[in-house]
Amino acid sequence: MIPGEELLFLALGGSGEIGMNVNLYGTRGQWLMVDLGLTFAGPDYPGIDLILPDLEFIEKHRDRLAGIILTHGHEDHIGALPYLSSDLKVPLYATPFTAGLIAGKLEEEGLTGQVKLNIVERDGSVELGPFKVRFVALSHSIPEGNGVLIETPFGRVFHTGDWKIDATPVLGESSSPEVLTKIGDEGVLALVCDSTNVFQDKSSGSEEGVHQGMAEQVAKAKGRVLVTTFASNAARLQTIGRVATETGRRMCVAGRSLDRILRVAQATGYLKDFPEPVRFDEAMRLPREQVLVVATGGQGEPRAALGRIASGSHELKLVTGDTVIFSSWIIPGNEVAIGRIMNQLSDLGALIVTEKQAHVHVSGHPGRPELKMMYDWVRPQIIVPVHGEDRHLAEQARFAVAQGVPKAIVQRNGDVVRLAPDGPAKLGEVRVGRLVLDGDVILPADGSTISERRRIAVNGLITVALAVTPDGKLAGAPLVRPFGVPVEVDRDDFLADATDAATRAYDPKSDADRVREAVRLAVRRCATLWTGKKPTVDVTIFEVRA
Repeated sequence: MIPGEELLFLALGGSGEIGMNVNLYGTRGQWLMVDLGLTFAGPDYPGIDLILPDLEFIEKHRDRLAGIILTHGHEDHIGALPYLSSDLKVPLYATPFTAGLIAGKLEEEGLTGQVKLNIVERDGSVELGPFKVRFVALSHSIPEGNGVLIETPFGRVFHTGDWKIDATPVLGESSSPEVLTKIGDEGVLALVCDSTNVFQDKSSGSEEGVHQGMAEQVAKAKGRVLVTTFASNAARLQTIGRVATETGRRMCVAGRSLDRILRVAQATGYLKDFPEPVRFDEAMRLPREQVLVVATGGQGEPRAALGRIASGSHELKLVTGDTVIFSSWIIPGNEVAIGRIMNQLSDLGALIVTEKQAHVHVSGHPGRPELKMMYDWVRPQIIVPVHGEDRHLAEQARFAVAQGVPKAIVQRNGDVVRLAPDGPAKLGEVRVGRLVLDGDVILPADGSTISERRRIAVNGLITVALAVTPDGKLAGAPLVRPFGVPVEVDRDDFLADATDAATRAYDPKSDADRVREAVRLAVRRCATLWTGKKPTVDVTIFEVRA
């Protein structure tokens, strides 16, 4: 799949899902990557926190990859860089704040100097082979959100990244209708656009409105106040810091990712007036009504700061009369985890406030009115929805056509789309998939390790050890050990039965592989009769000598 005299688009992540954004543009034998993000694992990936995109396609063509453009600093756009970018061996391009976050990630993985990171000034441009890329400031919930205008020999693409319209941003720049209209005046072949909030009939709202709602809630709170939000939402941190100052409370910051965002933001000229945080021990000594805590963990992560505070395993404590404000939206799939932490907080006597009770959150993604404005400003010939599940992509395609965009294509991860000439058209598919970060090891998400772990998690594990003499006889009774198999009450009786089954299945005349399989099946049948489960059974044979 080598792009010729044409302009191709190929998503390796982020189309058909929210998160893990990876997009490729191809023309005249070269590819350009926009973003390289990750997503977070749910309970269907036991023991896994991070999921990465499988870049097999572009790794095979990395000699044709001109570079990687990063639109902004959210994890679903830059999070996979420290794990995958070194293998691609191409330079990265980002504006200062985003570059600061990336540099910290590369340093943590020992990759400083091994991956070339180029800083592009705001509204700057770079030329990479047949691609000329211009960064265009757009509002988002993190400093330096950017769309990118990609000029090619076959037309111009405006790739929005994550964006919204906020006429009164508390941090960073607002989207410029004049700039976007001029881009449209000069002609745009395709708009590759964020679909996250396409079902929202209202605009996303301004961060300034959150300030008022947050201030009201903190002002009337009697005890400690804890606000939890996405660590990367630097605009929200600005709002929270401002509210702390206005209400006479000292700030306390709980969460390593918050510390990192604050450090990078202040080093690049943002959050300069954020109050100096107090240490945990000092926060606990202060009168409760004088403390405002900002903490990670609003999505129910048990090991994040809020989860540990709720479980009582953190230095910061909450008691009856304290207030916890959830200043974020619930990512689909996290409802149960968030509910669990809310119940723990309720047991502590804390008052819980969400966006349902007060105006304490606005989205960083465009609703339908904002999408319509973008269409009117840019006036693309083609809409290519990205950054959404299948339903989001299909709905934005319908909505854009209804608003006058001439053509739309609903593509998903792996679809090779020709934008020009004679586009849009699907040309074929390439293999896409997921990888998991398991400890320090990157593995296929659908590989044997995760499959085995799921089976063991559901059905349990039984190990059987057979000690065999040199002449092939059993040197003693098989040693059977169940793990996670529901035989607690009758454990001894079950072990006796399973040991007998293994003994009867052993045939000294068979080879080792046949013995293992016969014993495995016999013990599993025994377990199934006892429990109704089919546990994984692992049989080990070892020779003993007198």
